[in-house]
Amino acid sequence: MSTIADYYDLTRIRPEVQTVLARINAMGPVFAARSKGIDADASFPVENYKDLAAEGFLTLTVPKDFGGHGFSLGEYAMVGAEIGKYCGATALTFNMHNSSMMWCRFMYELPHLTDEDRAAFAPLRERQFRRAVTEQGIYSQPISEAGQNWTSKPAQTQCRKVDGGWLINGFKKFASLAGYCDYYSIVCTEIFDGVEPRHEDTMIFVVPKEATGLIVQGTWDPLGMRGTNSRDLVLKDVFVSEDDLMMPRGIFIKTLPHWPHMMATLSPTYMGVAQGAYDFTVAYLRGEVEGQPAADRRMFATKRMAVAKMYARLANMRALWWQVFMEAQGFPSKAQVLRMYAAQYNVMEGVQEIAALAIRTCGGQSMLKSMPLERMYRDSRCGALMLPYTSEIMEDYLSVLTLYDMDELETSPGDEGGARASLWRGDAGTLKGLR
Repeated sequence: MSTIADYYDLTRIRPEVQTVLARINAMGPVFAARSKGIDADASFPVENYKDLAAEGFLTLTVPKDFGGHGFSLGEYAMVGAEIGKYCGATALTFNMHNSSMMWCRFMYELPHLTDEDRAAFAPLRERQFRRAVTEQGIYSQPISEAGQNWTSKPAQTQCRKVDGGWLINGFKKFASLAGYCDYYSIVCTEIFDGVEPRHEDTMIFVVPKEATGLIVQGTWDPLGMRGTNSRDLVLKDVFVSEDDLMMPRGIFIKTLPHWPHMMATLSPTYMGVAQGAYDFTVAYLRGEVEGQPAADRRMFATKRMAVAKMYARLANMRALWWQVFMEAQGFPSKAQVLRMYAAQYNVMEGVQEIAALAIRTCGGQSMLKSMPLERMYRDSRCGALMLPYTSEIMEDYLSVLTLYDMDELETSPGDEGGARASLWRGDAGTLKGLR
């Protein structure tokens, strides 16, 4: 199995981060051994989470002042990719939890917030950090809703003000960690009589798993990423108070325009899956796969050439991907955003190419469910479908931002489906339709 020295410049990585990455790789073989049963049963990686919690890795992006590691977005991304080498479902759900911590930290640190914003935000984020640090609480991040790109229209899940708080009603699709997390980060639209739902009325609340009116339903039997347990979440008159806000009004909805890299954090998982597929191929051809005959398959020129192609594709992907996450920041430049869109596209498409080439190179035996490559191949198919940055949306965003000036975006053709609501729009930092 590869090590971080095989693909990172270690002089650019803090010793504290290298220690965590090394520890993940030490834990990795145990995660990999569990992944077969998790995939077969579509069960949640409970034991993996216990191990991650015991190491303190549920608080990677929580500031040090609150007991966390204080990792940057890029440092966090490297950890997610290392987990993904061994178990894609663990890495993907790990990101759902950590994204809630990221929002609380990085959106608070944006320089344009007023003193009033920070005063309202501070106790809310402290509450979430305390839950993650002292309770080892696990967060889910269910945003998707059936039938629409969740950035193209205001969230269909809605809240209405009542005495002492709000009542939430709605539905979330693909709610990863459903039934296994401690808290759900619920994005919803506050509604008012006589006013059409608006993006600027987006709210985000933290709803505990035992909340009255919160229901997990349906089955989870997908092609890949079977261990994420992404069942449906139904909310019927779920009561929340001011204390349940994750962040004050008007801040979360600006994550996409102000901190767009935070919505690309699904890619570390797939960067890891691609590396895992490559590592397996090398080990298989060298006759080093545990439980398999020690057959040396390196004499075949076609297989050697395929490995060279895999490495070249993988190195290309990782170089751009790492640059993107290491330079990630709030209020990025156009060049940084274009690189991020390109990295997202390359990883989500490249992981499929590498996994497919791995199976073709290793041969028919690699398609057996007793082999991890079969699972990696199925997992690799999922990334390109995930909102808000699907492969098709990335192609559109890259073309629009390169072919049109910023003041032409509103009139550029091709947005009939409304997916450009999440397109970065420059220093103004506004979403389409967000006043």
